[in-house]
Amino acid sequence: MTSHETGAIVAALTAKGAVVRFVGGCVRDALLERSVKDIDIATPDPPERVLELLRVAGIKAIPTGIDHGTVTAVIPPAHYEITTLRVDAETYGRHARVEFSSDWESDAARRDFTINAIYCDPQGEIFDPTGGIADLETGIVRFVGTPDTRIKEDYLRILRFFRFTAFYGTQPADSDGLAACRENAEALTSLSGERVAGEMLRFLESVNSGAVLKLMEQNGILDHLLPELKRTDRLCGIIAVDGPDPDPLRRLAAANSADEDGTHALAQRLRLSKAERERLTAIVTHEGEVAVDTGARGRRRLLYRLGAQAFEDLAFLEWAANPSEARSWRRHLRFAARWSRPALPIGGADVMALGVPRGPEVGNILEAVEAWWIKGDFKADREKCLVKLRQLVAIG
Repeated sequence: MTSHETGAIVAALTAKGAVVRFVGGCVRDALLERSVKDIDIATPDPPERVLELLRVAGIKAIPTGIDHGTVTAVIPPAHYEITTLRVDAETYGRHARVEFSSDWESDAARRDFTINAIYCDPQGEIFDPTGGIADLETGIVRFVGTPDTRIKEDYLRILRFFRFTAFYGTQPADSDGLAACRENAEALTSLSGERVAGEMLRFLESVNSGAVLKLMEQNGILDHLLPELKRTDRLCGIIAVDGPDPDPLRRLAAANSADEDGTHALAQRLRLSKAERERLTAIVTHEGEVAVDTGARGRRRLLYRLGAQAFEDLAFLEWAANPSEARSWRRHLRFAARWSRPALPIGGADVMALGVPRGPEVGNILEAVEAWWIKGDFKADREKCLVKLRQLVAIG
């Protein structure tokens, strides 16, 4: 928050005397001495004035959510969200109609959690109207005001409660917040798959997501939304072995208890991309095919058939179940990282050159040659593959 770019944004916003403050995650993470990613700034100026101030300063401004008071300022590569102080005039469980305000305490009162309602001015002066610093130090995630009210403003806050508990909670979850989440859990079905997926995949990045997912299951949160996520022990296992760069989709697969059809339905419900759906389904379809004692030849066959991504996913999941065999699993993963997929030395043109007419039979013959080539550990060169091809065509 002390970069030259940030200083330029602040200078533009305060050029006419407005008081601005940093707010939300950037303040929270700075207080914890964690890396600050996104910078949010609150201002009493309406969005139209913010746009004009940025324009005068020569800073690119995008009216990303102007009805809700949000303007994005861009000084590449950084993006800054600037939001007018506001209060909720009406709420609909997913969205709200807001009215702009000049009152900082009213703005804080509409935020989700106390740890996200801490403000800091450019000189470093803290404004903490909801007791967020004390909660941050204690390690407890509390809703601002009445939990039930905050949740009914946007039911996604149920999932956010558990995500923030996973990342920032060091104490048992706040009992009032937990009770309100239980009571409103059925309303989670009103949320779009995209919003749920975004929140859950971010949640799964936490090293504590396994333990917190158990808490969600125990409190009936998953019953209404993601009943497939029952394998919390396996999730905890993969968290222990998957290294410093978590893969949330792999962790989702670890927690998933559904069969292939159920997994496809889960991916559809979460509106995952085609690549994500295929990856998730492949993990279920081929579960157990990568074994700790699979040799080099078997690894090559599996890598050729499944691809490196699926092989790595399956190896990590089996490693989570067999943590004592860490050396063998690391060997598998190193092998996969170095592996380059070989190409079958012949193609359809070679088959048709032997008089086979274009059509399904060309593919059938190629598949037979490929199966022979794989069985021989990919060693046959083009000439040997052509010999095998002639034999198969002659047999007819």
